[in-house]
Amino acid sequence: MPEGPSIVILRELVEELHLEEALVIDVIGNTAIDKDRMLNQRVIAFKSWGKHFLICFKDFALRIHFLMFGSYRINERKDSMIRLGLIFKNAELNFYTCSLKFIEGDLNVVYDWSADVMSDEWDAKAAMKKLKQKGQSLVCDVLLDQTIFSGVGNIIKNEVLYRIGVHPLNTVDDLPPAKLKALIKEARQYSFDFLEWKKAFVLKKHWLINTRKVCPLGHPVEKQYLGKTNRRTFFCNRCQKLFATIH
Repeated sequence: MPEGPSIVILRELVEELHLEEALVIDVIGNTAIDKDRMLNQRVIAFKSWGKHFLICFKDFALRIHFLMFGSYRINERKDSMIRLGLIFKNAELNFYTCSLKFIEGDLNVVYDWSADVMSDEWDAKAAMKKLKQKGQSLVCDVLLDQTIFSGVGNIIKNEVLYRIGVHPLNTVDDLPPAKLKALIKEARQYSFDFLEWKKAFVLKKHWLINTRKVCPLGHPVEKQYLGKTNRRTFFCNRCQKLFATIH
C-alpha cells in the first residue's frame, strides 16, 4: 500500500505537468463511477491527504486510494486494465487497481489537514491530544490510525518504533511522556526521510528493521501480525522496550 510520501511524489509529478485549468477531453477505464461527470471539466488543483490523491474540480473532487496494490502511469499505459484514465490535450493520467470516490463540496470540511504528517498544517499538539484519548490502544495500531497520523503506513510504523526504541505491544498509556513526544516527532520526520530516499531510489537500503532478519545491533528480528490492524510487524525485543507486561 503506498504510504503518504509516495502520494506526495505522485502529486509533485502531476503538478509538473501544469494541468491546472486543463480540460479533461476523455475519460476511460472500467470504473463503475460516473466517468462522464469529469468529461469537459477543468482541473482546479491536485492535492494529497495521507494516502489519498485528490483531483479537484469546481464543485467536487475525485479521491483515489491505491489500496494494497494500486499503481499509476503518467503519459503511458500498462498492459493491465485501466481503472480510470483522464485524458488531456497534452497529457494523460492512468490509475490501476484503486478505489475511486467523488467527494462533494469543500474539501476543507471533509479533510483535517492538520492530521497529515506531511502537510504544512501538521499539528503535533493536536496529535498528542488524540493519542491520549487512545490510552489503551497499542502503539502499533495508533500509528496506523489515519485520523491521528494520516499518511503513516506499515513501513513507517515499523521504522518509527525501532528508531525510538518502543516495543509495538506497548499501549499509549504505557509510554512515558518523552516517548510519546518522540513517537509524534518521528512519525513526521521519518515520513520526510522516506520521501527523500524514495525519490533517490534508495529507500530499502535505509530500512533498519522492516523485513530485516537482524537489527542494526545484530539481534534477531521478530516478525508477527499484531494489534487490531493485524499488520505485519518487525521488531527487536532487545532494542525496543516494553514498558508494561504484554497485553
